[in-house]
Amino acid sequence: MTISRRGFLGGAGLGAVAAASGTASAAGGKHFKGHPGSYGLLHDTTLCVGCRSCEVACAEVNDLPAPAPVDTEEVFDEARRTTATELTVVNRYQVPEADGKEAGDAASVVYRKQQCMHCNEPCCVAVCLVGAFEKTPEGPVLYHEDLCMGCRYCVMACPYYALSYEYDNPLTPEVMRCTMCRDRILEGKLPGCAEACPNGAITFGRREDLIKLARNRIAKTPDRYLDHIFGEHEYGGTSWLVLAGTDFANIGLPEDLPPTPLPEIGTAYLGVVPLIITIYPGLLGGIYAFTKRKDKLAKEERDQAVAEARAAAEEQTRDKLTEANKRAKRDQERAVETAVKKALAEAAKEQGGAS
Repeated sequence: MTISRRGFLGGAGLGAVAAASGTASAAGGKHFKGHPGSYGLLHDTTLCVGCRSCEVACAEVNDLPAPAPVDTEEVFDEARRTTATELTVVNRYQVPEADGKEAGDAASVVYRKQQCMHCNEPCCVAVCLVGAFEKTPEGPVLYHEDLCMGCRYCVMACPYYALSYEYDNPLTPEVMRCTMCRDRILEGKLPGCAEACPNGAITFGRREDLIKLARNRIAKTPDRYLDHIFGEHEYGGTSWLVLAGTDFANIGLPEDLPPTPLPEIGTAYLGVVPLIITIYPGLLGGIYAFTKRKDKLAKEERDQAVAEARAAAEEQTRDKLTEANKRAKRDQERAVETAVKKALAEAAKEQGGAS
């Protein structure tokens, strides 16, 4: 099993949160296979023609700006990621040529829709410190914007790069991603993308039924499909499932992902997190206390040095004053003695002149 640096960091954060709070239910050791009867969507990339009707429908359902015009091919020149205003995007992939197909042939081009995968055990749920994300029994992952504190760790932790943040909204920014049209599902309607798809590339239904449908398609036309349903088991499974006729790596999806949910991987990554959580803050606290004590001692030493210098100066001043007083007294005594002698001499001289 290979884990990317981003996956490790995400897993590390998951483990840290799980160990620190003990409240992230998604990070428990027991594997959660999803709510019974939950809904999902199946994207058959062999049927997708890249019309991007799903992008238009998504924007309309969520009151977002219209995407780039669907009649231009330039949008496929570069692979796109979802953004705060584009909750789903369709990318075009040039797959390796096979069976004599040449580059550019229809069979060598595959389109895939990208959006939130609505994991059974979502990373966003596990890493959120305030419970702003919730995996609902219906299948969609629900976001509570009123609880969100804007840390954006969910954005970094998502292994499918499906979450975006409203950086351009300075007042009430939110984490933006596909909602799987939960409100429409509760109303008995289809998600916008599934309803708008003209080629049947997106199918909505109960997750277990979609898995059966996908397996049925693989069994009937094995030459058309890779014998694998992406999202059935990856990282504990997702509500969004994908069928393809080529390796998933060729269409921008990671291969060989473990069935273990990322929250559990995060906990395994950081089995020492409780140790870190208990020791590291204490260590930092000790360093802080030591520094503060050092500063306190340095201040006390400075104050003592100043006090000693002041005392020495005062003592020196007193000594100088005492010495000055003594000199002044001696000078005064000598002056008095001189004056007396002078007076006696003058008196004796006057008496001698009178006789």
